Order: sequence, then C-alpha cells, then structure tokens
Amino acid sequence: MPVTRRSFMRGGLGTGLAFAWPFGARADRPATDATFLVINDVHACRMDDGLSPNCEAEGKTNANLLRHIAALNNIPEQRWPTEIGGKPTGLTRAGQPIGRPRGVIVCGDVTDDGGGQTAEPREGTQLLQFSHRYQQGQSANHIHYPVYVGLGNHDLDQDGHPPQIDWYRDELRDYVRLNHKPSVFFKPLVPVDSYDTLSDSYSWNWGGLHLVQLHRYGGDTNKRAASGLEWLRRDLALYASDGRPVVMFQHYGWDPFSLERWDPANRTFSDTGSGTPHWWDDAERDALFGIIRGYNVVGIFHGHEHDTPMAYQVNGIDIIKAKAAFMGGFVLARATDTTMDVVLGEAIDDRGGVKFTTAFAKTFK
Repeated sequence: MPVTRRSFMRGGLGTGLAFAWPFGARADRPATDATFLVINDVHACRMDDGLSPNCEAEGKTNANLLRHIAALNNIPEQRWPTEIGGKPTGLTRAGQPIGRPRGVIVCGDVTDDGGGQTAEPREGTQLLQFSHRYQQGQSANHIHYPVYVGLGNHDLDQDGHPPQIDWYRDELRDYVRLNHKPSVFFKPLVPVDSYDTLSDSYSWNWGGLHLVQLHRYGGDTNKRAASGLEWLRRDLALYASDGRPVVMFQHYGWDPFSLERWDPANRTFSDTGSGTPHWWDDAERDALFGIIRGYNVVGIFHGHEHDTPMAYQVNGIDIIKAKAAFMGGFVLARATDTTMDVVLGEAIDDRGGVKFTTAFAKTFK
C-alpha cells in the first residue's frame, strides 16, 4: 500500500493498538526494562550576531529549546497516560509513574547549518548552543539524562571552502566521537558498546534491549560518507542473534517528505515527483531492510519532517517520529522482553508541562 500524507495525520494510528511479533523472552539473555526518550530536529540556530536567517520566524529559538528541555526533565513526574482524546491508550503501565528515563536519543539535525558555519575552522556556535542545552547537566537549562547524539542532513550536508571541504562534517562527527567512541586513553561522556570508526554509527545495550544509531540513514554514502551497513550486519549478528528486541534511530524516514523525488514539470522536489530522489532511494532502503530482516526490530525512530507526529508501519516494522524538538516534540518509550509502550507528546508551557497526543502498545509473541 502506498504511503501518503493522509497516513500521517496527527494521531492517525489512534490509541491502544497492539501488534504481535514472533519473538519472546529467553532465559539466556538479560532482562529488558528500559524507559527512554527520542527527539529529532533540534536545529540549534545561534550565530555570533544572533540567529541564522529565518530561524526566529520558524521558531528555532533558544526559548523554545528551553521549553523543550523543561518538558523532558519533568517526565519523571508524569504518569503514563490512561487515555488520549477520550480513548483508552492500552499502555501496559497506564496510570503508573513514568520514572527516570535512561537517556535521550537524537535522530539528527542537532544544528541548523553545519554546526554554525564560520569562514575559518573553529567551534561552531550552533554546536556550542546544542551542547549547552542537550549535554547532560544539573541546571534547569541542561537536559538531565545521558544524550545519544545522531546527525542529520543539516549537520552533514554543508561544504567548507576548498581545500577544507569536509570541515563542518568533521566538526560534527568529532562531537559524536567525543561523546560516544570508546578509547584506551579517553573515556567518552556517554560510552557505547560498539562504534564504527568509518561511519560513526554506534550501538549499545540496556539490559536485553539493543539500540543502534545510524545518523542520516543506514547505508549513507553522501558527501563522501562511509556506509555503515557491513558494520550493522556484524553488530546485529553479535548482539541481537538471540532474538532480543532491537530499536534503531536515524534521520530519514519513510514518510512522504523523506521519499520525495524531483518533479520536472514543477521544477521542485515533491512527494508526487518521479525523478531523482531528494534524500535516499529505493535501493538504499531495500539494502537497509535486507540487513535487519530476521532480527527482532521492534521500532525505527526518525526525524527530518518537522510538523507532524507520526506512527506508521513499513514492512511490518513500526516507524515512529515526533514533531521537531524546537516545536516541543518528543517520543516516550518503554521496552521490556515482551512489550513496548510508545507515547508521542510535546511541551506546552515554560514550566515542564506536556501534552500526550498519540499512544500505542505492542506485544512480542
């Protein structure tokens, strides 16, 4: 069935949905009980002389990021919703306290413009702004949980002045390595279990849950990037061959915006175009599914599109995306050996208030 914009109307999946999967708990793997947050499209926008062009009008402001952080930091004080829009959510822990999430995973576009472009190599102001907000800290202006960084097209697509064409990409990738890459000589801020030096993809485990960060998308070779698919093949064989639940994170999705192609008649990219893909193509998507087929992938989280919270399925896998972080959006999830609860929400005020908009529960059988 083709994917259309109508498929992604807000709350379109409804609430209280359950999906059956052919995997279950096994005695020979660690127990799973992990609550976590997923965000996308932070678009930190600060420059030396204010904000990048159009950022104020688009809402990519420091004030909106602070509202978002207040909402995420207040999640432990909330309860899993029992109903949304007058309908039962069907969540396994409906009505119970959420508790402290293990971390926040970012699905790309941490900055608006290559980290905050500068003519000469130095630390970008947008990357600084992101780190001042979304690197774990104790103040009200910092996120209070470990943050697992993922990069998107706004982070990786900018070219520097020749011969330093990759300057901006290198800066953002260095930030990921600083935060996550294990080293004999240096302990990263948020260590992970496996790190691919070529693609900067990485993975980690929370008990019996395996989590994988793929940045722009699994198999990305744009702008001289190295594909991480062979690393992903080895990673899943090593960590997930026992049937444990796997969740994956990347920037591009399977929504109409992520799938748009060049429309020669209108001379623009659109979801009705038939020409060259704008972001990633059918072969790349097929290659990714070819790697993960046969594993217990219980969800893929993404970003890229800003305005619409989404929950949909592709090839039998649940695909989830929140509204952009600068618009207040987030996903709250809890995975166990046999279930996963997913709630989409957004910040509603400056005091940590949240509104839950969509929820569903699934069971692995």
